[in-house]
Amino acid sequence: IPALVLGLGLPMQVAVGSSLVIVVVNAIGGLAAHAPHLTDLDPAVITAFTLTAMTGSLAATRLSRHLNPDRLRRAFAYLVFAVAAYVSVQALVS
Repeated sequence: IPALVLGLGLPMQVAVGSSLVIVVVNAIGGLAAHAPHLTDLDPAVITAFTLTAMTGSLAATRLSRHLNPDRLRRAFAYLVFAVAAYVSVQALVS
């Protein structure tokens, strides 16, 4: 999303929407590729991850109301670039 907003100058709503479409397409592809193994999934693990994600999403929504949106976007962009740099370094070292 930061690359779409900062690099391509897309409005935030368009960048978020585009990113979500990409995530959905990738998720459907991953699900289709692993469909034969769906019986191996542990319902307790799925439930724990789902509840944790929902709780985190609700908490982040409430917290975001108290934060400056521009600072939040910038901090998120720095986080994404830091993770990308870390992954790149790990790929080069390994």
